[in-house]
Amino acid sequence: MKTLLLSAAAIAMAATGAQADTSGKRIALSNNYAGNSWRQAMLEAWEDAGSAAVDNGIVAAADAFTTSENQATEQAAQIQNMILQGYDAIVVNAASPTALNGAIKEACDAGLTVVSFDGIVTEPCAWRIAVDFNEMGRLQVEYLAQRIPEGGNLLEIRGLAGVFVDEEISAGIQQGIEENPQFTISGSVHGDWAQDVAQKAVAGILPSLPEVVGVVTQGGDGYGTARAFDAAGRDTPLIVLGNRQDEMLWWAEQRDANGYETMSLSIAPGVASLAFWVAQQILDGAEVPKDLNVPFLTVTQDTLDDVLAETPEGSVASTTYEQADAQAVIEAAE
Repeated sequence: MKTLLLSAAAIAMAATGAQADTSGKRIALSNNYAGNSWRQAMLEAWEDAGSAAVDNGIVAAADAFTTSENQATEQAAQIQNMILQGYDAIVVNAASPTALNGAIKEACDAGLTVVSFDGIVTEPCAWRIAVDFNEMGRLQVEYLAQRIPEGGNLLEIRGLAGVFVDEEISAGIQQGIEENPQFTISGSVHGDWAQDVAQKAVAGILPSLPEVVGVVTQGGDGYGTARAFDAAGRDTPLIVLGNRQDEMLWWAEQRDANGYETMSLSIAPGVASLAFWVAQQILDGAEVPKDLNVPFLTVTQDTLDDVLAETPEGSVASTTYEQADAQAVIEAAE
């Protein structure tokens, strides 16, 4: 009879979607960097999702912590501290895909759920939510090949050195060059996903560059690149943008003034809200595949005005995920 009762209870829970009560669970965000508009929008997305979940009694806490330096050792210590503080789940935007694995394994061994996103980790016990960053880089060159079939010299603006996202996007760009050998990377600088850093870095390399027909980027660097070309008195090349409000505004102004045309793409900072809800669903007993993929957000000439109108000044075009969206993403991946 006891076995029959347990089976009936399990069936009832599966039918209603209700499994474990997470109202007493505490989730923490471990973030390695906050020095650009994308990261600020990401933290805001986390705060919006987490505070609403706390207010509605879905979880007990949804705290966010950012390291002062983009160092894996510092973030590993941060994660170890979260274990000691008794969190039930840690959501990680990682400084390195491998250097945090020891701390991640410690968390898993202590019974914590670990979900990584954007900057994902390779430790098998963790879940991963990511876009295909390699494809994001490759598509930029494919787009340039459509617009400039004769090819030419390209400038590559990279992100933070040593970070998984930077390496994957750059590898995709290199793949795009192999597929379209009419293009050559004539120069490369690190813009750290920040407009001011990118502007300074591009200004420093421009005097040594030949004519540049296109710029491949990673996000947070397009407007700074455009300003550097303008300050140097050089023609503005075709710059692939990264969904920041300031660069989309610049794009719209250039389009209206002289017909400038480009594209913009990036991972939506709202993926932080998806990561939060995925962690909550795992704590709730849901069966979740270890790897979840989300599409990157692309802005075209046709959608620019609508996306720009919806993007707050100084922020980034984004997608907000609710609990039901996370459940749909999980179901689609099963």
